[in-house]
Amino acid sequence: MRSPWLNKLSLIFGPRPPVSWLLLCFVSVLALIAVFGSSSSNTFDSVTSTPVPEIYTNYRRLKEQAAVDYFELRTLSLGASRQRELDLCAKERENYVPCYNVTANLLVGFKDGEEFDRHCEASRQGKRCLVRPPKDYKIPLRWPAGRDVIWSGNVKITKDQFLSSGSMTKRLMLLEENQIAFHSEDGLIFDGVKDYSRQIAEMMGLGSDSDFFQAGVRSVLDIGCGFGSFGAHLVSLQLMALCIAAYEATGSQVQLALERGLPAMIGNFVSRQLPHPSLSFDMVHCAQCGIVWDKKEGMFLIEVDRLLKPGGYFILTSPTSKPQGSATGMKKRNMLTPLEQFTEKICWSLIAQQDETFIWQKTADAHCYTSRKQNDVPLCKEGRDAPYYQALMPCVIGASSKRWIPIQNRSSSSHLSSAELEVQGVSPEDFFDDLQVWQSALKNYWSLLTPLIFSDHPKRPGDEDPLPPFNMVRNVMDMNAHYGGLNAAFLEEKKSVWVMNVVPVSARNTLPLILDRGFPGVLHDWCEPFPTYPRTYDMLHANGLLSHLSSERCSLMDLFVEMDRILRPEGWVVLSDKLGAIEWARAHATQIRWDARVIDLQNGSDQRLLVCQKPFVKK
Repeated sequence: MRSPWLNKLSLIFGPRPPVSWLLLCFVSVLALIAVFGSSSSNTFDSVTSTPVPEIYTNYRRLKEQAAVDYFELRTLSLGASRQRELDLCAKERENYVPCYNVTANLLVGFKDGEEFDRHCEASRQGKRCLVRPPKDYKIPLRWPAGRDVIWSGNVKITKDQFLSSGSMTKRLMLLEENQIAFHSEDGLIFDGVKDYSRQIAEMMGLGSDSDFFQAGVRSVLDIGCGFGSFGAHLVSLQLMALCIAAYEATGSQVQLALERGLPAMIGNFVSRQLPHPSLSFDMVHCAQCGIVWDKKEGMFLIEVDRLLKPGGYFILTSPTSKPQGSATGMKKRNMLTPLEQFTEKICWSLIAQQDETFIWQKTADAHCYTSRKQNDVPLCKEGRDAPYYQALMPCVIGASSKRWIPIQNRSSSSHLSSAELEVQGVSPEDFFDDLQVWQSALKNYWSLLTPLIFSDHPKRPGDEDPLPPFNMVRNVMDMNAHYGGLNAAFLEEKKSVWVMNVVPVSARNTLPLILDRGFPGVLHDWCEPFPTYPRTYDMLHANGLLSHLSSERCSLMDLFVEMDRILRPEGWVVLSDKLGAIEWARAHATQIRWDARVIDLQNGSDQRLLVCQKPFVKK
C-alpha cells in the first residue's frame, strides 16, 4: 500500500516521476550540502601573525551579490543564534568614555590623583547599547576646512566654560551660533603660533621651524595640547604631532583636537606609563600643561626621558617662570634649580631659555650614563620596558637598547634604511613587499568607499564606480597596523588623512618600527575600550584582527560595540579576514545597525572583505 505522499506525487507527475525532476532534486541536495557544510565550525582559525591582504582587481556587482546571498544563507542556518539589533544608549551617555569613571575609581580605593587615571577593571559592564549622537550633531566639514571650523553641537563644551578658559590655545577659539572657529594667528604667546614655533626653532639653533627636520625632529608628543593649534601648525610643516591630555567630562582638549582632524588620544601623567615603547618621540612639548614636573621624585621627567629618543628635545613653556618685579633673576633661578639639578642626573642639558620657554636636550652620548655619580637616578634592568599602562619607574632606561640611535642620524623619511630595519628584526625585502601590497590594497579599498555599493543605483555594463574625493575621510584607525603599511600607502597616494596605528598587545610589537617611520601609533589591548571619545574616527580598518582575537578572552560583540562608539556617523569600516571571521563579523554588524557588504576576492582563497558604513541615526 502506497503512502499518501507518494499518491500526491503520482497525481502531479504520473506513476513515474520524470528523470529531469529527479536530477533537479539531486542537484539541489548537493547544493545545500555545499552551502551549509562549507563551514562546520562556529570558531575561526587562530593566527599568530598578521596575514597579508590578497590583491584583487575589477570586482563586479554580480560577484558581490553572490557573496551577500551566500552569507545570508549562512545566517539563516544559524537559526536561533541570530540576535536582534542593539538598543540606543540613554541621552546621558552621548559622550561616554569607558574606563574613566572617577566615582567608581574612588569606591575601589584609588586616590592621590589615581582616581582620574584609566582603570578599566573598575568600570562595570552594563547592558550593551549603542552610543547615540547629540541632538545637534552634524557631519564634520571636510579637511582642511574642518581643521579651522567645527560644529559646536559635536563637542561637549559650555559657553561659560569657553569664556572662562585660561588656556592660551583655548583663547584662539571664536564661538559663533553653531560653530567654533579657530584662529591660529591670534592670541597665542609671542604674537601667534607661527612666531612661537619659530622662536623654539631659533632657540634650538635653527634658522626657522621649517628646519625641524634638519635637527632630526619628525615626531612630537604634545602634552596638554589645548585644542591643538600648535599641533595643527606642526602638521602643516609635515611633522607628526600627537596630542595627549587627561580625560575631561566637558571641554575636552582631546575631543576638540580630534574633531579638528588632528592626532590625539586620552593620556595621563599620574601613576602609569603611557602605552608607547621607549625611544618613541623626537620632541616632547608642554605649554601650560598643568604638570608639576619635579613632583613624585621626578618620575614624570623620567617618563619623558623614557619616551624621548637620544638627542631629543623637551620644550617647557610655563607662566610660573615669568619674570616678576625687580628680583626676576633670583625668582627664576629658585624655580628652575630643582628641575636643573634633576635633569643633570638623567643626562639632560638645558640648551636655551627665553622668556617663559625652556629647552632641554637628552644626551646622545651613551657614555653619559656610566660616568654619572652614584647618587644619580639608577639605570633600569634590561628587559623591563613593557609599557602598557605599567607603573611609573624610578629608573632611566640608559643606552642599552639596539634602537639607541641619535635623532640626527636617523632616516628623514618613512622608508627606513637597511640598518634601521635590521635593528627592528625586519628584512628589507619583507618591508618593501608589505608596502607594495598595501599600495595595491588601498586603491581597492578606496574604490569601495562610495555610497553606490550601498544603494540600488543602476549601473550600465562596463561602468566603474566613481572614486570618492581624496578628502572623504580624515581620521583613520588601523586596528592591527603591523608595519604601518596602510599609513605609508595613504601618504604615497597623497590622501589627506592621518592614521592612528594600533598594535595589539598580544601581537608582535612592531610599534617601535612604526614610530621610527614618523607615524603616530599606540599599544592597545582590544579586550578593553580605546582611550578616546565617541565619534572621533571616520574609518576603522583591521586586517586579520578578528582571527587573532578569536583565541583571546575578548568578546567580539563588545569589540564591535566599541568600534561603533568611536566611529562617526556615516563612517566606514573595512575588515579583511578569513571566511569564518567575516561570517561572524557580518552578523555582529547587522546587530549594531551597520550597512554591510561582503566582497569575495574571487582568487580562490578564503580571504574576504567586509565593508560597512555606520548610519546617521537621528533620535
